[in-house]
Amino acid sequence: MELKSQEMRKLAPELDPLRIGTGWKREDLSKPQIFIESTYGDSHPGSGHLNILVEEVRKGVAQAGGFGARYYVTDICDGESQGTDGINFSLASREMIANMIEIQGNATVSDAGVYLASCDKGMPGNLMGLARVNIPSVVVPGGTMNAGPEMLTLEQLGMYSAKYQRGEIDEEKLDWAKCNACPSCGACSFIGTASTMQIMAEALGLALPGSALMPATSPDLLAYAREAGKQAVKLAYMENMKPSDIVTMESFENAILVHAAISGSTNCLLHIPALAHEFGIEITGDTFDRLHRGAHYLLDVRPAGRWPAETFYYAGGVPAIMEEIKEHLHLDVMTVTGKTLGDNLEDLKKNGFYERCEKWLAQFNERYNTNITRKDIIRPYDEAIGTEGSIAVLKGNLAPEGAVIKHTACPKEMFKAVLRARPFDSEEECLDAVLHHKVQKGDAVFIRYEGPKGSGMPEMFYTSEAISSDKELGKSIALITDGRFSGASTGPVIGHCSPEAVDGGPIALVEEGDLIEIDVEARKLNIIGIHGVKMTEEEVQEVLKQRRLAWKPKERKYKKGVLRLFSELAASPMKGAYLEYDK
Repeated sequence: MELKSQEMRKLAPELDPLRIGTGWKREDLSKPQIFIESTYGDSHPGSGHLNILVEEVRKGVAQAGGFGARYYVTDICDGESQGTDGINFSLASREMIANMIEIQGNATVSDAGVYLASCDKGMPGNLMGLARVNIPSVVVPGGTMNAGPEMLTLEQLGMYSAKYQRGEIDEEKLDWAKCNACPSCGACSFIGTASTMQIMAEALGLALPGSALMPATSPDLLAYAREAGKQAVKLAYMENMKPSDIVTMESFENAILVHAAISGSTNCLLHIPALAHEFGIEITGDTFDRLHRGAHYLLDVRPAGRWPAETFYYAGGVPAIMEEIKEHLHLDVMTVTGKTLGDNLEDLKKNGFYERCEKWLAQFNERYNTNITRKDIIRPYDEAIGTEGSIAVLKGNLAPEGAVIKHTACPKEMFKAVLRARPFDSEEECLDAVLHHKVQKGDAVFIRYEGPKGSGMPEMFYTSEAISSDKELGKSIALITDGRFSGASTGPVIGHCSPEAVDGGPIALVEEGDLIEIDVEARKLNIIGIHGVKMTEEEVQEVLKQRRLAWKPKERKYKKGVLRLFSELAASPMKGAYLEYDK
């Protein structure tokens, strides 16, 4: 077969001299051309080390007889943007990363690709871009950072900050946490959005088996990067190995079952539907809810569990999770190895993968003077932490299209409750009320006009942490928003409430004192009373009808630039908040 890159050389005579001017040797021009895309940059620890992995990929490509060309679309850091208007750009950045990858990958044809990313929007943006470019490709997840002293991890900073603002700890203790929470490169060391999306890349069959969420400092990750480069060259010569050939509805169902087993981030309900949309497959919150029901939750890793995320690899990573839920998976789906998922799992048992993981677990135990086993990290299927997955999609007259709760991180006291509404039209107003004890037990605190069209759908991280770290409020109130939450968020928090307020969704019509019903097991989220008085559904709907007539849309927050575009075109959060051009 003639490679696409060689066809391109015949069509564009300028191509060879331009590449020679870039530093290519003449003999490189006729080799399989491998598109190496990464989010490398100095923006944050999750991307700051990717240039090292890129060079390992290039070595693997060269060893297999190809030539690797480097492309970059640096991502931003949600953690560095928290508490500022910068976080409003976060979700929109996913679309821009995918757009630039689409441009780079299609402007000059390559024969295969390798994509490297670690974090919240970089990984889903790369996956979406990979789908659009649609050449045979391998994903290299960038790994997780090490834990700090006392197993300190970054998601605990919100708790330390809230305690400091309440006067419970001094500035010295807060400064200690700041200086020790990120001791290395890699994604934050908990099952947040970054970690979840690395795991999803492997669960979908797009990354090499066992490569997701390894410690970013591990020599094993360097070896995986080299192997990814070699595999990309092999894929360039194989038929029917494009991402669109590999990724199917069955692949997504496997990934969502893994998501349930790891208690993955709620942001996955934005990214997986958006990625599926790129493949022409429809996945919604209802798909997640269906697959999570009855699913066994196995991973005892923060924020819902006890251990830092580096232990995930030591316990066997995605393959170990898949072995535990094997009977529920589609084992015949194709993967980037050129083999089925079932074949990959069998190969790992034979090639020393699990023994290598055990060696690293022993070193972890020595470092922290612990004695944990693989089963302490990834529970056996029959000894699950929970048996109803980790995510629920609630619906009702408050959220006709749905709202999302991570019930594994929610106090049981809040699984079923009737609360008084306390609406706020921005996170800043709400956070101030929480920190200054203006919110009381029994309140349903609303933050609205923070959806994709409202302000870009930022995370309500500081407010959720202020609530969950408060011993009284954390078990007696709920936080409901059309925005979203960090993958590190815990507590009684409900996000993605759809339709969003800026579209006149019911969340925009809630008034002080309305009675709000939450029932996680029944999947209900309803307004059941007005100004403290219980009413029938018909009576509530009549009041909402009158309020809607009086409701006036807010002035557009962003009048130019990326967020203007995002506010005009973003789909519903329950569809993935991708740019929807054909409304």
